[in-house]
Amino acid sequence: MSPAAFILSLPIRAYRLIFSPWVGWNCRYQPTCSAYALEALQKHGAFKGGWLAAKRIARCNPWGSCGYDPVPGSKHDCSTHE
Repeated sequence: MSPAAFILSLPIRAYRLIFSPWVGWNCRYQPTCSAYALEALQKHGAFKGGWLAAKRIARCNPWGSCGYDPVPGSKHDCSTHE
């Protein structure tokens, strides 16, 4: 993980450590938004990963969709399988 991506991951790690146990591990998507953000930052770096994480968090609302939504380019992404 690049230094910039690591810095961006610190608030996410703090959220997972401090607030997530209180609000529960509920998320509309799989993987959870915080896990998605950490994977996106690790895989794509600070700029693209941060953009992907911000878009995902914006989609996570009562009027948004739900379901399986992997990080693009992930080894778990169904579109990469033949």
